[in-house]
Amino acid sequence: MRLDYFEPWSWQQFQQHFALRRLPGVECLDDGSYSRSFRLAGRSGWFRLRPASGFLELELSASAQGLESRLVPRVRRMFDLDSDPIAIARHLGRDPLLKDLIDRHPGLRLPVAFDPFEQGVRTIIGQQVTVKAAVTIAGRLVERLGTPLEDAPEGGPLRLFPTARAIADDPLPGIGMPGRRVDTLRRFAAAVADQELELNLEAGVDALVERLCALPGIGRWTAEYIALRAFGEPDAFPTADLGLLKSPLWGPDGISARALAGHAERWRPWRAYAAVYLWQSYALENG
Repeated sequence: MRLDYFEPWSWQQFQQHFALRRLPGVECLDDGSYSRSFRLAGRSGWFRLRPASGFLELELSASAQGLESRLVPRVRRMFDLDSDPIAIARHLGRDPLLKDLIDRHPGLRLPVAFDPFEQGVRTIIGQQVTVKAAVTIAGRLVERLGTPLEDAPEGGPLRLFPTARAIADDPLPGIGMPGRRVDTLRRFAAAVADQELELNLEAGVDALVERLCALPGIGRWTAEYIALRAFGEPDAFPTADLGLLKSPLWGPDGISARALAGHAERWRPWRAYAAVYLWQSYALENG
């Protein structure tokens, strides 16, 4: 299947994003493709995405046949294929502080998770640890509780991400997280499994953030980051994020969360894309 997009769009940006975050067993990445396993509409399978000249080529497993109408929008959102990068750059470029970044890295997109629950789990795991450490812990979770993918392709994904019920019911000994964070993760999973927590934006992003923050152990950074990465909410903005506060854009001393929140008002309704540019500058500065 051919997936078109508005230029510019950079395979390199997404390759770098997934190279840091690729979840072993669930996701596979090489120079010319990205693939992962998934559950959708009570079924499981895998998809593979390859960059071509001006479009992306989507390959689906035999088990995913008939799911195209539900799967394709998820993949398009995941790789941010429907946004208008020129319009976003025009708006954000009105801020002189961002203009140089935008000129140097035109058309940066907003990478989004395939599954909101999976992103919620990975965000909770990632509280106060490095991306590398979070991937390691999430990998242990997949090894322990993930189920084998029945039609796994050669050289492709082998397992499915654990279900909410599986995580909620396992005490997770020796997983590599402090006890309080394990409790937070299991409470989150139980709330999703019991349908007490709705992971959607039907009532708006602020309502989702409030629902998440009502769970012990989940603060605003976690909730706002889930809104940004799990749903691609274009105006979500995790104000307390270290990468945003320490971006070279603000000079050697960084900026306070309060000052950042005030400055970011001029970026609405595209604050999430401004965050992508700030993270890019932080990553370049810190290797």
